Amino acid sequence: MATQEPSPPSSMESNKPGFPKKILGNKLEDKHLCNCCHNILRRPFQAQCGHRFCSYCFNRTVSNGPQKCSACIKEDIFEEPTSLLKQGCAFPDNAVRREVENLSAVCIHENCTWKGSIKDYELNHEGKCEFMILPCPSCKERIRFNEQERHNERECPERTLNCKYCKEPFHFKNIKAHDEICPKYPMICEGCAKKKIPREKYVDHIKFCSKFRTPCRFHVVGCDMSVEKEKIHDHERTYAYEHLNLLLHYIMGMKVSMEGLQPQGLEVAGHKLLELQQSLRELEARVSQLSTTSSGPPVQGAATASTSSSSSGPPGPPTLAPLPPPHTPAPTLSVSTSFTPLPSSVGAALELQLHSEKTKVVELGRRCTELEVKSGTFENVVCVLNREVERFATTMEASNRQHKLDQDKIEALSNKVRQLERTVGLKDLTVADMEGRLREMSATTFDGVFVWRISDFAKKRQDAIAGRAPAMFSPAFYTSKYGYKMCLRIYLNGDGTGRGSHLSLFFVVMRGLSDALLKWPFNQKVTLMLLDQSNREHIIDAFRPDVTSSSFQRPVSEMNIASGCPLFCPLSKLDAKNSYIRDDTIFIKAIVDLTGL
Repeated sequence: MATQEPSPPSSMESNKPGFPKKILGNKLEDKHLCNCCHNILRRPFQAQCGHRFCSYCFNRTVSNGPQKCSACIKEDIFEEPTSLLKQGCAFPDNAVRREVENLSAVCIHENCTWKGSIKDYELNHEGKCEFMILPCPSCKERIRFNEQERHNERECPERTLNCKYCKEPFHFKNIKAHDEICPKYPMICEGCAKKKIPREKYVDHIKFCSKFRTPCRFHVVGCDMSVEKEKIHDHERTYAYEHLNLLLHYIMGMKVSMEGLQPQGLEVAGHKLLELQQSLRELEARVSQLSTTSSGPPVQGAATASTSSSSSGPPGPPTLAPLPPPHTPAPTLSVSTSFTPLPSSVGAALELQLHSEKTKVVELGRRCTELEVKSGTFENVVCVLNREVERFATTMEASNRQHKLDQDKIEALSNKVRQLERTVGLKDLTVADMEGRLREMSATTFDGVFVWRISDFAKKRQDAIAGRAPAMFSPAFYTSKYGYKMCLRIYLNGDGTGRGSHLSLFFVVMRGLSDALLKWPFNQKVTLMLLDQSNREHIIDAFRPDVTSSSFQRPVSEMNIASGCPLFCPLSKLDAKNSYIRDDTIFIKAIVDLTGL
């Protein structure tokens, strides 16, 4: 039996129960099990009875006082006081602890391949396994340990986020609701389209935004237009007539409504006034009669006279009976006792009724006065509106006159613009002509040698085949500054006998400014060449002019009839692989012999 030793310090204890049985990689032995949680011992303690417990299980068991050892009871070896578990009756069993910690272990979580000892499991793997399944503290969803961070940041519906605008925290599920109230949420102005306006400043922005559309001030009377703030005054000036018309209709409608109510109310009030006046006269007569009756002696004659007068005809002053002799006692009549209190009660009732009727008369008079004041007010408003309409009509007439004057000015300006456009068109033609001349001058030579560069050869040849531009003229060139003026004419699809089979090239004598100083007919040798761009084999043709031909006489028109080589170059030679065409460009060269000039 182990000797009793004091419990170990808290640093050696653990706040966890035993290891789960599934972590053992080999056969499980009973001596390695806790007699309380029935898992593998963690920080084993041995009690006086010899049974072992986890440190956590033992401390939990004895925390409420001494307890009987359940293992002793189960094994039927219970013996007091040895089998009693209490504080200070157990000691740490380090030998068993080392034995347990050296047992081989595997991770209990699915898909985890970790292996090692229980000691390594406790120190390095327990509670840190990436495949451990844990409940999310917010949404309670079960997730793996290695996915916890991603779940908390991206997937958890209960996760807390910080607003990227106001930095206030909120739940992810409330993101839309927060965007609706976030004071820093960027808004877009519907007027000026300015972006990123914080919601807390949006109201101030639209107060001063000149592009924000706001309802017209006359919307209460029917104007349904929304206008930019900067244009509100222009809108009111432009639609002043419409606004006054809407306001006039609105006021007239109110006046008609009041007039529809006023005659009926006045008529009823008049009838009531007549009835009240009649009632007042009757009440005054009755009060006067009762006052006279109550002031006389209560004799039978008076009562009789009053009764007879009330029954026979219209009311009149009461007739008094003669008095009895002095020695004769006055007869006591029961009529006087019943008639005396009548005037005071009836008078009070009549006074109350009279006061009520007077109050009604005053109220009706006040209402009539109010109606008259309102009617007068509306009449004044209508008069003001009529004056405004007249003033506006005058303004409109002046505006129409000004508009007509403006139209006349616009028409005059339009005529001037059209005239300027015609002038500009003529100037454009002049400029185009000058540009053409400038191009010709830039390409002009004065030594009788001219090289003509023809680009876009394929397109221009197709135009020649289609007949859209069968011939092309070169810029002019000269034999000298004051010499003969000449140019070349080419048919890319041939001309005459060379049509469709050859490229035709001709020489043309043109009319120049110095023709009067020159020798005629033109009699200089002309050499025409299609240049090989590899400088190996040029196509050359030369001729000397026929002095009897009109083509070489002094020109009487802009240019003479062309003369040259209709069969200058076979097209088949250009269609085949050659060095005459490069980059869709060919070069034609003309040389005029200057001998004798």
